[in-house]
Amino acid sequence: MTDPGDLRPAPAAPGLGLRLLDRDSPLVRSVQGQVGEAHGWSAASRTEEEWDAHQAARPLRQYWLITFEGEPAGVAYLEPQPGGDVEVTAFGLLPPYVGRGLGGFALTLALRQAWATEPVGARNVRRVWLHTSTTDHPRALGNYRARGLRPYRVEREQ
Repeated sequence: MTDPGDLRPAPAAPGLGLRLLDRDSPLVRSVQGQVGEAHGWSAASRTEEEWDAHQAARPLRQYWLITFEGEPAGVAYLEPQPGGDVEVTAFGLLPPYVGRGLGGFALTLALRQAWATEPVGARNVRRVWLHTSTTDHPRALGNYRARGLRPYRVEREQ
């Protein structure tokens, strides 16, 4: 997404919100692990030492907790990068919240926050992007496209 006007918001989901977490909060690792376990995210299987090294290498990463009626419902981690890019490094809902019609608005909230993030080395955020994978939720790519994200590169791994 290269312009905040590209965002096509999903209808609001009452009770859904975003809350910034301190990077040392135990929720950062536990919720990301629970979200990613079904999709093979490496964070779900990192040792404590690997986790600490990974976190230390990303001092600008912001940890946003997706909440539903005040309870943890998922993650949206954002990382400002040089040149005005903001990467959505993790996005997803906890299993009990999947299939309840919350993903579109959760992504809307995450993308709005990404566009509002302070850029690195630029006056304004110039691009918001994320990686997806064929192992992500089967409806993930459709949600990304419905919100206005568009593919810019496809990689095939053996």
